[in-house]
Amino acid sequence: KCRTGPLDVVFVIDSSRSVRPFEFETMRRFMIDIISNLDVGPNATRVGVIQYSSQVQNIFSLKTFFTRADMERAINSIIPLAQGTMTGLAIQYAMNVAFSTQEGARPRHKRIPRIAIIVTDGRPQDRVTEVATQARNAGIEIYAVGIQRADMSSLRAMASPPLEEHVFLVESFELIQQFAKQFQDKLCGVDMCVEREHGCEHSCVSTLGSFYCECNPGYRLNVDGKTCSPIDACADGRHGCQHHCVSVQGSYSCRCRPGYYLSHNKRSCTMIDYCSFGNHSCQHECVSIPSGHYCRCRSGFTLQPDGKSCRATDLCNGVDHGCEFKCVSTEGSYHCVCPEGQQLQADGKTCSKCGAGHVDLVMVIDGSKSVRPQNFELVKQFVNRIVDLLEVSPHGTRVGLVQYSSRVRTEFPLNKYHSADEIKKAVMDVEYMEKGTMTGLALKHMVEHSFSELEGARPLSHNIPRIGLVFTDGRSQDDISEWARRAKESGIVMFAVGVGKAVEEELRAIASEPVEQHFSYSADFTTMTHLVENFSLNICPEEGKGETEIRSPCECEALVQFQTNTVAILQSLTEKNILWARSLAQMTARLEELEKQIANKK
Repeated sequence: KCRTGPLDVVFVIDSSRSVRPFEFETMRRFMIDIISNLDVGPNATRVGVIQYSSQVQNIFSLKTFFTRADMERAINSIIPLAQGTMTGLAIQYAMNVAFSTQEGARPRHKRIPRIAIIVTDGRPQDRVTEVATQARNAGIEIYAVGIQRADMSSLRAMASPPLEEHVFLVESFELIQQFAKQFQDKLCGVDMCVEREHGCEHSCVSTLGSFYCECNPGYRLNVDGKTCSPIDACADGRHGCQHHCVSVQGSYSCRCRPGYYLSHNKRSCTMIDYCSFGNHSCQHECVSIPSGHYCRCRSGFTLQPDGKSCRATDLCNGVDHGCEFKCVSTEGSYHCVCPEGQQLQADGKTCSKCGAGHVDLVMVIDGSKSVRPQNFELVKQFVNRIVDLLEVSPHGTRVGLVQYSSRVRTEFPLNKYHSADEIKKAVMDVEYMEKGTMTGLALKHMVEHSFSELEGARPLSHNIPRIGLVFTDGRSQDDISEWARRAKESGIVMFAVGVGKAVEEELRAIASEPVEQHFSYSADFTTMTHLVENFSLNICPEEGKGETEIRSPCECEALVQFQTNTVAILQSLTEKNILWARSLAQMTARLEELEKQIANKK
């Protein structure tokens, strides 16, 4: 057997019409005899066969068979093509196809010899010199075997140097089988790993007339070509381990820091959820950390010395709440309240009789094509006159502006500007949209977005009035009833202002009850000034020029309210006195204890 190491061998067989049937049989026998002495297998020598005449036919490729029996059956099944002799075409096919990695040739970096054995009986009908040179330059070692009528110059043009070792001429087909033994010795040569002191640290691989060293898996060959070093698979940084990479014989594994476990992808780490074990005994919340867990109380509660239980914190007694009238503690929080008839201000602490100066106001203005540019400027002046009436500040009145036509656009939300001057400047910078009149769509946008806490509306619990003012000059192109109803049901006080061709039925549908106080109309844009005054009166009648209800202090309802307020104030004072008394008692007890300690020292 040939033991010089693995080879990639491709037989290129001439099956032109000049090769008679019985002569082709001797070529079959020649290939079978050569293969029978090769150590064939996927990791040993691989064999492929192609035949050619005027065309090239692949019989089997380097990846097809790995046993001699399968190869012999395929060779015995070959049917000769019996046409011309296109040897150059066959060499081109061998170089581009038969010796490609797709067809089973080992990659070049593995340095497996690539050997082509060309067997022909005549002169090529195409050029072979140039294509044979390309094949040799591509690393293919070519043996040219001519039989009987073969052209010696063509054989020499195809074969690799030295020619005396790669060119063979057999006088007849009958002698080719005898030649097979001689050729076998040339192909196998000497096992250089056995005959020489190779010096390879791990393993030696013989090639034709030479050898090279290989390393075991997990090692790389050093520059001396003989010794081997372990491969640090973590060094290139491509391991993807979240915490630690551990190199192991050319491979690697990921490990996690204490308190974490390796995830299913074998790279990322997940913190151990100690709380999920169910033995933490925390009253409120358990918080996992890499070293274990700890207990945490909800807001407004204090963790007790046992590290597990929680006790509510009376925030009204423990913080400077700043409530003007009364502080009310709740679980984990507190809030301020005002006497009946007074409203809590935006700061959540002080009280006021009228909330008109402290509202969330969103104005929705019509920017449709029918308004026209010059009238749109008058609308912006109208908006700014309303702004002049308001006490704009982060804790006072907040103002937002929405413009609509065929679509809706938020010009600025409630939390954008904090002074009247900023708002007025922003209003004058608004650009006219034009196009249609989708009032229903604008109402939907106002309800869902403009009065959201995300855009600056204060929580409903703060009791800050929400006011929506819709300005339009014509009939809506969509239905307004659904979102007008939803706006009022959500607690928004709706004002409707119409000009010109505005439809009274739609204005009344938008306006809150009583409708007469919440909708206004002007026949022309130039006569809208009186609408500003009406708007001011209807927001806070007691601060405007309208009638103000004066209640007699002797009326029964007034007396009841006075009594309620007085009781609330007394209750607040009583609670404070109790706290002062407790504090005084504690201080007295402490002083007595100190006096006893001083007396004992004397």
